[in-house]
Amino acid sequence: MTELPFREAKNHFEAQAAKDAVVQVSGSLKTLAVSLTKIANDLRWLSSGPRCGIGEIGLPDTQPGSSIMPGKVNPVMCESVLQVAAHVIGCDATITLCGQAGNFELNVMMPVMTLRLLEAIEFTANVVKALTEKCIVGIEANEERCKAMVEQSLAMVTALAPVIGYDNAAKIAKEAFTTGKTVREVALARKILAPEKLAKILEPWRMTEPGIPEKD
Repeated sequence: MTELPFREAKNHFEAQAAKDAVVQVSGSLKTLAVSLTKIANDLRWLSSGPRCGIGEIGLPDTQPGSSIMPGKVNPVMCESVLQVAAHVIGCDATITLCGQAGNFELNVMMPVMTLRLLEAIEFTANVVKALTEKCIVGIEANEERCKAMVEQSLAMVTALAPVIGYDNAAKIAKEAFTTGKTVREVALARKILAPEKLAKILEPWRMTEPGIPEKD
């Protein structure tokens, strides 16, 4: 019916007394649940806002909005993933305990192990499909917000350190922090490098690629 290569267990006594295969499959589902939790949380944080959060990406609207705050749209698909992941991790805990409960040639905990394993499989499959179709494929980058966040970042000064020295770069970073200016603005005001050279060094895309930094 499933077209999967099921086969009879070679050792019936082992298969009857120990349910290690079930425990292992459940552990794989738990690992997937942990990974999905990280993905869902990243998406929630990156889309938080739109004005007082990170707001680097926009998620598709899948509900009218918040019941508390007018106009607010919650990341419900990500939140559904988090709930399913919590449930799957709980299922794995149950299956783990049940796997330990085998006595000699029999494990009487198979019914609840089966229930929780089938739940974990079904819930995970459904939520991954829903997240993909109703969230992932509709994600859009907020390019202006991303550019602004990069420009405001004090980490920009890292690119200057190999050129002007660590101490000088640190002074620029501290001044940018205390004055609220960008690293670029402070560096230009101090005239540490020619504007063209400074623009090249502080090019954000350049910092995402490997290579040897330029030095005078």
